[in-house]
Amino acid sequence: MKRFLILFLLLSELVCSQDFKNVKLLDNWSNDSLLTSSNLVRYNDCWGFTLLESEYAVLGSTEGTHVFEISSDGQLVEKGFVKGAFSSAQVVHRDFKTHNQYLYAVCDEGNSSLQIINLSYLPDSIHLENELTNEIGRAHNLFIDNKNELLYAFSVTPIIGGQTQSPLAMRVFSLANPIQPVLLYSGPDDIAEVHDGYVRDNIAILNCGVDGLRRYDFTNPTNPQYIQSIPFYQEQGYNHQGWLNPEGNVYIFADETEGKKIKKCSVETNGNIQINSYFGVGFSEGSVPHNIMIDDQFAFVAYYNYGFRIFDYSKTPVEQVGFYDTYPDESIYQMNGAWGVYSDLPSGRILVSDRKYGLFLFNFDKKVFKTRNSEVLQYYPNPLIAGENLTIFLNSNFSGTLTYRLMDRLGKKIMEGEIENFNHFQLPLNIEAGSYHLEINYTRNLEKIVEIVSIIVR
Repeated sequence: MKRFLILFLLLSELVCSQDFKNVKLLDNWSNDSLLTSSNLVRYNDCWGFTLLESEYAVLGSTEGTHVFEISSDGQLVEKGFVKGAFSSAQVVHRDFKTHNQYLYAVCDEGNSSLQIINLSYLPDSIHLENELTNEIGRAHNLFIDNKNELLYAFSVTPIIGGQTQSPLAMRVFSLANPIQPVLLYSGPDDIAEVHDGYVRDNIAILNCGVDGLRRYDFTNPTNPQYIQSIPFYQEQGYNHQGWLNPEGNVYIFADETEGKKIKKCSVETNGNIQINSYFGVGFSEGSVPHNIMIDDQFAFVAYYNYGFRIFDYSKTPVEQVGFYDTYPDESIYQMNGAWGVYSDLPSGRILVSDRKYGLFLFNFDKKVFKTRNSEVLQYYPNPLIAGENLTIFLNSNFSGTLTYRLMDRLGKKIMEGEIENFNHFQLPLNIEAGSYHLEINYTRNLEKIVEIVSIIVR
């Protein structure tokens, strides 16, 4: 049987009680002194960025914007806080994006503003550089096209002289001067709102709530050109948010509606989007997917009460390969729990924000799932040199606890142990040269499985 190389580090034992699979918790930050609503909601969205080769995290709360440095050993170290223009237990939503050395922050409640936060003082501190209310008082979401220096603000409510103006579907600003954004466009006029959007190479994919999905060309940002609309589709609800993969040929989005599945789309050569398949978890129980980021293989989803979920969308059907329940509370209300996700840090570490439990930092070993094949059990290398690590990977619907036992050719036990909720692990074989048998016990699809493989150590 042909074997494939699988490279990854041994993941240490988790120290928390939440339900999880193939995801390691590195750190969790929360602050019980922050203002909270009656259902203990304190937090909203998260974001990540790098500065001078250091990784940072951003978390929104009822009171404002929190910035953390992510240490090399996986700790969230708070570096600064900027109080929101509106700081209240009524705050439900903040959103963040970065451009060069600046963090842009908005809120969708109260007399809020667009806050421009200078990050160049990090790792020491952060500073509020400017604040705009006339053009952006309240806004629901942001997206920044860094290449073209354009800021897209969605579901905007201007506030002039303390007076709330009529809401606008979206606005676009030039960031040629990053601390003095210049308004270029307001619209479209034929829909009530644009809830969120993704922009690349001036092509904007807009999530328009009850009006579905649209695409526009913003090559001329003062006069964008309509390209495509998908007003009706299967599993439709409130069209909420989506993300484009690096190659630009897969787009995945979610409807923020109970029981609706996530949509996987192909992007055709002319740029048009075509929904191809549907996936998710808990939809028969009324689950609600929220925010999504994707890379070239995986979709990382903040899934409200279902916590943080990871799907391998390269598989048909799409396969869930990891999860962590950030919200272990039992609740019939399906919009508590995991709210935001950021999966684009150079280290591969992943940020998730939970409305009640704060900011989570996770590790997920992508390399294992990028190199797997269709075999149920993979192990490598074999033969191996004494002192090398033997890698084991179960490409199956494994669940629960895996146990292993290594025996010599006479049946004498050399080592044994157990692995909890991980499909993969490594054994350091600091043993004498010879022939050995490795016995692995696990459960797949409710069936108890025993695998015995021969190992040669030279």
